[in-house]
Amino acid sequence: MPTPNKKRLLVLRFSALGDVTMIAPVLQEFIEQNPTVDVYVASRPFMETIFLQFPEINFIPIDLNNDYKGVFGLYRLYKTLKKYNFDYVADLHNVIRTKVVTAFFKLNGTKTATLDKGRAEKKALVNQQNRVFKQLKLTTERYADVLRELGFKLNLSHKLQPKAIKEENAIGIAPFAAFTSKMYPLDKMKIVASKLAKDGYKIYLFGGGKAETEELKNWENLDSNIKSLAGTMKFEEELEAISKLQVMISMDSANMHLASLMGTRTISIWGGTHPFAGFLGYGQSINDVIQDEEMECRPTSIFGKDPKGFENYDYFQNLSAENVYQQIKNRL
Repeated sequence: MPTPNKKRLLVLRFSALGDVTMIAPVLQEFIEQNPTVDVYVASRPFMETIFLQFPEINFIPIDLNNDYKGVFGLYRLYKTLKKYNFDYVADLHNVIRTKVVTAFFKLNGTKTATLDKGRAEKKALVNQQNRVFKQLKLTTERYADVLRELGFKLNLSHKLQPKAIKEENAIGIAPFAAFTSKMYPLDKMKIVASKLAKDGYKIYLFGGGKAETEELKNWENLDSNIKSLAGTMKFEEELEAISKLQVMISMDSANMHLASLMGTRTISIWGGTHPFAGFLGYGQSINDVIQDEEMECRPTSIFGKDPKGFENYDYFQNLSAENVYQQIKNRL
């Protein structure tokens, strides 16, 4: 609910689950450091569950697929949002639709700022002929820069904030990713899960959709310590389960960011992408990253889509199940 005499900030981000999830801890710390500002997030309706963890963040569900198509649709969206009388607009997406909406606000005299994605730096990071291989600015810091450009002070802690008491020896495994280049082979991951279960760890499996749910259900036959949560609970219940884990094992995927959201340490496995691009989960450590450091072609992409010449390339060929298991055990 709006608070009298407070400034109002609108945050725009309509993309994938992981990208939107990364906004939440940034805004949480922003609100702590800027208590005189009411924060509103406009995003796709499904994303509302993410922000239920933060009652001080106001969520505005926007159905872009049905309600706001085309330029005229974006103008209608602007008119809808304008009714809130925002003092600031932070475009944390920087795509055509958000730039158009932001431009409407700017023309109306509202102070605006737009995300710098660092496209040139990222292109150089994946350039196979003339690679510039270095750690780029974290995406969460890029988000924070937009708020700083609006005139606010914001110092990010980059620390996990646990949301629940941890269950002893509870490990989550989220073996799927949007692109196969980011997904450690399932046959190897099954071996890792089985070995950890035989060591006495309670293994909880995470996934979504019919195919993933069926696959993970079969993993339960590997050991009595393995339980699949895929398809058994609502999204908010899944977040609660993640919050109770001692550690999550995931790919470079949304589950890494959901674990960060819930204050859970993550050991992440990377293939065609690389944490140098700035997408490591908020508060996670580079020391908890498992990847083939010797594979010179990595990274080949920023988000995981195979570029020409690397279709179906095996980025995990040198990471055996035993190798990954031992790396995880050493970190545990």
